Amino acid sequence: MTIEAHTASRAGGAVHPADGSGALAQVSASADLRARSVHVGYDDQPIIEGLDFEVPAHSFTVIIGPNACGKSTLLKALARLLKPSEGSVLLDGADIFTLKTKDVAKRLGLLPQTSLAPEGIRVADLVARGRFPHQGMFDRWSAADERAVTEAMAATRVDALASRFVDELSGGQRQRVWVAMALAQEAPVLLLDEPTTFLDISHQYELLELFRRLRGEGRTLVAVLHDLNQAARFATHLVVMRDGEIVVQGKPGEVLTAELVEDVFSLPCRIIDDPETGTPLVIPREGVWAE
Repeated sequence: MTIEAHTASRAGGAVHPADGSGALAQVSASADLRARSVHVGYDDQPIIEGLDFEVPAHSFTVIIGPNACGKSTLLKALARLLKPSEGSVLLDGADIFTLKTKDVAKRLGLLPQTSLAPEGIRVADLVARGRFPHQGMFDRWSAADERAVTEAMAATRVDALASRFVDELSGGQRQRVWVAMALAQEAPVLLLDEPTTFLDISHQYELLELFRRLRGEGRTLVAVLHDLNQAARFATHLVVMRDGEIVVQGKPGEVLTAELVEDVFSLPCRIIDDPETGTPLVIPREGVWAE
């Protein structure tokens, strides 16, 4: 069954096929997202204490740092998945935990580290769930819903998988389907927790290029990444964390130095200009671990 057949069943017969370009709708609005003196952790174990952080509007912000430094914890707090024990997360000036779920979802999309799809759901139907914030109890599937889903699937190259069951897909294919669902939500801010997980190297760069394009079309993106060179190449704003604190933040070319990498990641290295982009390129020093 084609994507048109799936979406026609939701739209009551109205079909609005994609033009094949993979273009996504421009996002004219943004949303102000910040953390103010937040204390966040798990059970009685604090991970972040008294942290202040403001997401620059219309940026591709990438958070890096060693394992267990608080990267994903901060992202979960920003996404309203972890409530701070002290301080607040503000979305457009309001405490995010006081807002209705649909109101948050219209402004904030999330791609978590791990996601579980309902058993027996097809790709097109899972992506369509991204339209939930825009639908009332008695609303019919609209042309806007159809366009958002079709464009999201084309942009992530999962349109050919529309009729497949999600649990039949490879890990990389499933990850692209979840990204498509987040894009279909059409929120001006996207939070991405290790979005390149399970993807082979070519699809990693394809996805990061898509995120760069989304930023150019007006969205604000915040991603947790482990690859320093990918972070340096694609971020417009780089945040370096260690032990639950922000060590430094700013433009990658100003932030990423050999001294910082060795201090934060315990990796002796050289930093050179990437010959393709001119962005910082981390080159680990030879033979350090053999000494």
